[in-house]
Amino acid sequence: MLKKIKHIVLGKSLRSDALDHEKFSVIWGLPVLSSDAISSVSYACEEILMVLIPVMGMASYGPLMKVGFAIVFLLFILVFSYRQTISCYPQGGGSYIVASDNLGKIFGLIAASSLAIDYVLTVAVSVCAGTAAITSAFPQLLSVRTGIALLIITLLTIGNLRGMKDSSVLFGIPTYLFIFTILLLIITGFVKVLIFHEVPAVSTTMPQTVENLSLLLFLKAFSSGCTALTGVEAVSDGIPNFREPAQKNAKRVLYLLAGLVFVIFLGISALASLYHIVPNANVTVIAMIAEAVFGNGTLLFYLVQITTAVILTMAANTAFADLPLLLSILARDGFVPRQFMARGSRLSFSNGILLLFFLSAALVVYFHASSHLLMPLYAVGVFLSFTLSQAGMFVRWIKRKEGKWRHKALINGTGMMITGITCVIIAASKFLHGAWIVLLCIPILVYIMERIHRHYHYVRESLKIRSADELQPYGMQSGGKVILPVGTINRSFLKAYHYACSLQVKQMEFYHVNTSAEATAKLKKLYQQMHLDIPLVIEDAPYRNVNEMIVQHVEEAQKNLKKKESVTVILPQFVMKKKRFHALHNQTSMQLKLQLSKKRNVSVVSVPYIM
Repeated sequence: MLKKIKHIVLGKSLRSDALDHEKFSVIWGLPVLSSDAISSVSYACEEILMVLIPVMGMASYGPLMKVGFAIVFLLFILVFSYRQTISCYPQGGGSYIVASDNLGKIFGLIAASSLAIDYVLTVAVSVCAGTAAITSAFPQLLSVRTGIALLIITLLTIGNLRGMKDSSVLFGIPTYLFIFTILLLIITGFVKVLIFHEVPAVSTTMPQTVENLSLLLFLKAFSSGCTALTGVEAVSDGIPNFREPAQKNAKRVLYLLAGLVFVIFLGISALASLYHIVPNANVTVIAMIAEAVFGNGTLLFYLVQITTAVILTMAANTAFADLPLLLSILARDGFVPRQFMARGSRLSFSNGILLLFFLSAALVVYFHASSHLLMPLYAVGVFLSFTLSQAGMFVRWIKRKEGKWRHKALINGTGMMITGITCVIIAASKFLHGAWIVLLCIPILVYIMERIHRHYHYVRESLKIRSADELQPYGMQSGGKVILPVGTINRSFLKAYHYACSLQVKQMEFYHVNTSAEATAKLKKLYQQMHLDIPLVIEDAPYRNVNEMIVQHVEEAQKNLKKKESVTVILPQFVMKKKRFHALHNQTSMQLKLQLSKKRNVSVVSVPYIM
């Protein structure tokens, strides 16, 4: 039944050799890996105005464009920087790989932690922003916005579990529809104001406060607006998701992304200035611009709101595409559980997708689906990963001096300084608003990943063969001892005994713990009827601690072992065909197996008897 439901929801399982057909082309890679950056422009302008208007009032719109051009300048630096990253690191992993290779393991883990936090927050922020767009068009849904956000995350998770190809088509079309509608909005808005000389009304909610633009205020607005750049790194992170030639396709997507962000971000900022938009807690800036340009309640107004909501939710898909891939790379390097390397039935990294679902859903519930509350947490991790990536590439050029290394080092060095300064500004200005949570989580994640790596190293070293003698086979008559615990002689016990005989061991014994004189007497009678030369060892257990007694007996047998000898414990085990009967049995053998499996030179074999 569960398999049928899985096939209906996720589709039929795919063969491993179908992986190449599941990868992205440029057409479908753009909406999947760039939707985060493209969608970020829908709230970046809003974040800038929320800083400027309370201080400068009507005078905010001039500085808005200055801040916008500064952000665009940084955008092109990042694009040229990540173009170089794509050329040098085609295996993907972005900031983590770059920082690890050039700055060292710890910096790589810091970058990985920042990226992981960024991706989780990307889903939460994008879905909440998409929900805000829906509630802006339909205010009656405000009371259930958390439920709407959780539903969206669930649908995104299912879509990505279906595989890369299905998710790219499913989520790609709405992205292109958003691009079309937002460009139509920008063109129409400019035409109405600049050609038809429409005079926008000044909002009655405009604060009257007027102060001059200080450097601190500019930097604060700049740092808030830098949310427009989130997602630029996603293309370099997800190179393995592209079809061959993967590097060329990734670069093309990066160029298209830069062009779209440039046009849409500056276009929205210019319209916000022309129409004197004032941010509102319940209505997005995009909604207010669409209302001013197309009119409230018109078809185009609702089309803008619907496509904006969709693209904002699609932005979360960037994280669903990149975080599982990052986790698989970290798992390959031994920093996260190896389960994240496994591909699911549809060739997606399903464990990473499910982890992202649970973490982002928890954030949405905790912050009541408010993107404004989540935003301060968002940008710190993004720009920390930006900075480490730029620093790593800068060090690479300085050390290797390959090709036009001075030119490349200048680009990465400039990017490193600007993103580093921005990161510090964001951390300082947003610290009390929630940025401290990210700054606390990063070292915790680094510590956890380091401990996981130590564990895997310990396991690897413990399993390593240290001499040629260990490779020599044992003889058929194995050394050591076989212990067969027996409670009562029945068919289950006899099956275990027959298996023990097939091992051809020199020493075997039956071991019984006496908790009932009557049961022990019955056991002795049946044992005598078997006419075996195998000793029956009986020990009393006045406290009825059967498993404890068996463990102690095995430990005593361990002490008498010679080199290359071991103790084998064979456990009869009931297996019920019908799961509803499992609770009727105490699962003693399973508990005993767990205890004995921690002993050195002890092998535990369960012999199932199916009923």
